[in-house]
Amino acid sequence: MTKKITRREFIAATGSFAVAMALPRITFGKDAASEVFYTGDISSEGILRVFDRIKDRVSGKVAIKMHFGEEGNKYYIKPELVKELARKLDATLIETNVLYVSKWRNEKDTHIQLARKHGFDFAPIDIIDAEGEIEIPAEGKHYQKVYAGANINEYDTIIYLSHFKGHGMAGFGGAIKNVSMGMASVHGKMALHASAVPNYDGSKCIRCEMCVGNCPGEAITIRPVKIDPEKCIGCGSCISICPTQVFDVPWRSTSQNIFMERLAEYARAVCYGRNSLFINVAADISRDCDCAGWARKPFMEDVGVFASTDLVAVEKASLDLVNKTYGVDDAFLKVNSVSGAPQIDFAHSLGLGNMKYKLIDTG
Repeated sequence: MTKKITRREFIAATGSFAVAMALPRITFGKDAASEVFYTGDISSEGILRVFDRIKDRVSGKVAIKMHFGEEGNKYYIKPELVKELARKLDATLIETNVLYVSKWRNEKDTHIQLARKHGFDFAPIDIIDAEGEIEIPAEGKHYQKVYAGANINEYDTIIYLSHFKGHGMAGFGGAIKNVSMGMASVHGKMALHASAVPNYDGSKCIRCEMCVGNCPGEAITIRPVKIDPEKCIGCGSCISICPTQVFDVPWRSTSQNIFMERLAEYARAVCYGRNSLFINVAADISRDCDCAGWARKPFMEDVGVFASTDLVAVEKASLDLVNKTYGVDDAFLKVNSVSGAPQIDFAHSLGLGNMKYKLIDTG
């Protein structure tokens, strides 16, 4: 179920950042640099140390947005790293369900079950799109509205605890992707990934009609299987609900650069007017996303933990130090044949943060 938010309601919910929906650009003085706090100590203590430098921004009910790892993946952020931070803040761990077909992560109950199985049993868990989505106004190159989990407005402060690692289409996945794809509902994830209606293979259909009954656009017929492109709203519900995987995401229907621009635009809509803090963990740096059950072994040594109130600066600092540690100009271009730098550049052009930063080593 989608709940639409009017411009007036959005402004009331998110504060002065969005006056009259004229989303402001973040501006900085000529020589200004955002602070990014760093430690090479990848531990619970290390995370608390960098968080201590941004803790004054925390208020009200706190959520920690993170990825619990797909079944079979070994390289997600481990629970012992976040346990003390969650307890200190009495925080709720939040996530959204996935677009692709997963044994565990398509439904709230099994998603939470997998999270507990992976050791996240020390804090409440909220799959924020399980009860529906909200439509957030946006004014951008690619979107006039975005779709996020309905429970996003239940929290006063959101800490994005992001695993900084590779991604096949984005080069790398860090805070920008954790905010955008990570907070998007299934409908939103489809809008981010695809520029076409779902692919489908009618030979797999068992005529259960679950897709027909759950298609909000009434776009699907099954004798034969067909999606009407004029009626399809791109919500992806058929993909996640079909028991025989008739439907699939047209992953490559969007170019890599457009995909990265979309990530940045979604991040802007999700973050604006919301109290958002960012912690990147550059450890177990695989070429692959945490959604991959077959994620390859890390291709380089661990780098450290970064924290900032500036989304662009924390991504830029993380990427710069990963590149320096790996000894190349662009580590993810080298290992994934995709540079993730354009997502940072586009986020900066949208006013989401500062490319200049001061890296402060906290020990």
